Amino acid sequence: MAALPIHIAARGETDVGQKRDHNEDSFVVDEDLGLFVVADGMGGHAGGGTASRLAVESIQARMWKARAAQPDLFKKLATLEESPLREVLRDAVEGACRDIFRAAQGDPALAGMGTTVTAVAMAGPNTFVAHVGDSRCYLARRGRIYQVSEDHSLVNEQLKAGAITAEEARHSRLKNIITRSVGFEADVTVDLMGLETAPGDRLVLCCDGLSNMVEDEEILEIVEKAPVEQAPRRLIELANERGGDDNITVIVVHVD
Repeated sequence: MAALPIHIAARGETDVGQKRDHNEDSFVVDEDLGLFVVADGMGGHAGGGTASRLAVESIQARMWKARAAQPDLFKKLATLEESPLREVLRDAVEGACRDIFRAAQGDPALAGMGTTVTAVAMAGPNTFVAHVGDSRCYLARRGRIYQVSEDHSLVNEQLKAGAITAEEARHSRLKNIITRSVGFEADVTVDLMGLETAPGDRLVLCCDGLSNMVEDEEILEIVEKAPVEQAPRRLIELANERGGDDNITVIVVHVD
């Protein structure tokens, strides 16, 4: 059965921010494939940028290879539970992890590098989110915003355990410490979430350079009011107005 006629429009942008002298973020916006990825690298000047670039390139290449092998993969209308796209996306992120780890083993300058990955793959109304680290995926729907992904961070672990409050979490000096990354080890556990998108939905993928500086409700207001071509830049500008402590990368996807 063919997928429902859902049109996607997307735009992504990245910015070095106000405090850093180089950008270790990478992203992919591939509307033809229905693939959107944000990666925030770590591991030093060379390592962080290399890890995030390898991640987005590897995931995109593996997804295109999967579609070439199964042309209907991104067109089939199946239930979320039955869709093969879920495991294809998981395999792509796990494969990227191995690629990054191998690259680090072959170059001492890249030792210990890794990256967050938040990747979205869409086939008709079926949308899958693969997630590792503390970059985020949000869903904006009917005047509300939901964080689809869960941060793999020390601060979030403290928050879930009741050791700190939400206000303390927002200002914690430990909020940049993540508990899971792609490429630091050969294997990684990937969180997979599935949801059905509907016309009017907005998806936002971003690194912590945005989410640490801009509140969820502010993200909602901008993506609801601004055209998709302008929304990422407006979010980046707001993060920079607040101090721009880190690199800032944003992808906004409109479902029409």
